[in-house]
Amino acid sequence: MTPAQPTTLDGWLAYIERQHAKPIALGLERVAAVWARMGLAFACPLVTVAGTNGKGSTCALLEAMLRAAGYRTGLYTSPHITRYNERVRIDGVDADDDVLVAGFAAVEAARGDTPLTYFEYGTLAALWAFAQSPPDALILEVGLGGRLDAVNILDADVAVLTSVGIDHVDYLGPTRESIGFEKAGIFRPGRPAVIGEPDIPATVLAHANAIGAVTYRVGHEFRYVDEGTQWRYEGPGGARFGLPVPALRGAFQLGNAAVALTVLDLMRPRLVVTAGAIRTGLVSVDWPMRMQVLPGRPTIVLDAAHNPHAAMALASALGTMGYHPQTFAVFAALADKDVDGIARAMAPRIDRWFVGALAGPRADPVRAQAARLRAAGIDGNVIATAPDVAAALAGARALATEADRIVIFGSFLTLAAARAALGAPAGPTVSTPTR
Repeated sequence: MTPAQPTTLDGWLAYIERQHAKPIALGLERVAAVWARMGLAFACPLVTVAGTNGKGSTCALLEAMLRAAGYRTGLYTSPHITRYNERVRIDGVDADDDVLVAGFAAVEAARGDTPLTYFEYGTLAALWAFAQSPPDALILEVGLGGRLDAVNILDADVAVLTSVGIDHVDYLGPTRESIGFEKAGIFRPGRPAVIGEPDIPATVLAHANAIGAVTYRVGHEFRYVDEGTQWRYEGPGGARFGLPVPALRGAFQLGNAAVALTVLDLMRPRLVVTAGAIRTGLVSVDWPMRMQVLPGRPTIVLDAAHNPHAAMALASALGTMGYHPQTFAVFAALADKDVDGIARAMAPRIDRWFVGALAGPRADPVRAQAARLRAAGIDGNVIATAPDVAAALAGARALATEADRIVIFGSFLTLAAARAALGAPAGPTVSTPTR
C-alpha cells in the first residue's frame, strides 16, 4: 500500500529531508531527469546568479528594479531565515503554503524512483510554481557552487558571478581557482556572463573563453564610482549619473547594484527598464539579514556573514556606522566554516564575544568554537559561551547600554535563532541550510 502524501508544507519538508542519504549531493543527472518528465519550460528571460557572497543581494536588486518597471518576477533563493516560503517569491510575494505543497506533489508524481536531495526537490517545486503563472523574468540564485547545482538544469540568458571566496571547500575544492571553476559552470556559449569580482580567478576566464561565453567584467566592460551620497555607473547601455545609494547597507552593495544594472543593460532588447524604475528599485529594495539594523536601543545588527570574505565586508560596513562605546558579537558558526578567518576579520570591531551553540549534524560544540576564536588571537577573557544563540543574545543584551551595539552573525541558522529570540513570527522551518 502506497503511503499517503503529506498535506501540509511542514509535512512535505520533513518528507523530502528523508528521501536522500546525503543532505548535499551535487550533480545534475537526477534533477534533470525529473525536470524532463515534468515537461515544463519558460519563455521569459532567465538570470542565474552564483557567487560566494553578494548573490542574494544582487537577486533582490534585480527583482526590485524589474518590479518597479512593471514586470512580473519569479525569484528563487536559499536558504531561508524564518519560513521556507521565503525561498520562492512570485511578483515580490512569498509563495503560499498551498502553492508549495502542490509543487512538491508535482515533483513527487514525476520523480518515480529517482532519489532527490532536499534542495533538488525545492528547486523543482519552485520552478513548477513559477510555471503555473509564468513571470516576465525569472531570477535563480545558485545554492552551492554552480556547475553541479540544481538550478543549472536551465540555461541562463544572462549568468552572473558576483564574487569568489573560500567556502564549501569539501564540495568545491580548497582554492579560489577550483571554486571559481565550479561557479563559472553556469556560463553558456555565446551568452553574457557578468562578473562582479575584480580579482577573478584565472579558471573563470579560461572556462568562459573555452566555451565562448561573452564576459562583462567589473572595471572593464562596466564600472561604478562611489560619489558619497550618490554614485554613477557605466556599462553596456551607457552611463548613468546621480544614482541613489541602494537601500541595502554597506558600500559593497554598490558593486552588487552595478552588476544588476549590467544585467538590465544586457536584457534591454527584451525587458526595458526606465531610469525612474531603476531609481525606485534602488531605494525600495529590501533584503533581510544583510547588514540589517533593527530599530531601538541598543543598536542590533544582523548579517549573514559566514566566511572570511563576508566578514571583511561586514567589518568594513560596521566602521561606517558611527561611534558606539562597545560592540558585542553574538556568534555561532557551523563546524565546516573558517572560524579563524571570520574572527580575524571581525576582531578589530568587536569588544566582547558571546558564543552560542547551534543544533544539527554540522554544528560545532560551543567550547570548540570558543577555542577556535582563541586560536585566532581573540583574548579568552572577552569570550563568553552559552548553550544556544538565544542565551548568547540575552547575555549580550544584559551588558549592553543603550549607546552600544550588538552584531549577530556566523550562519543563517544563527540569524534564524536570534530572530526567534527577538520575537520574529514562526512558520515552516524544517531545512538543511547550506550556509
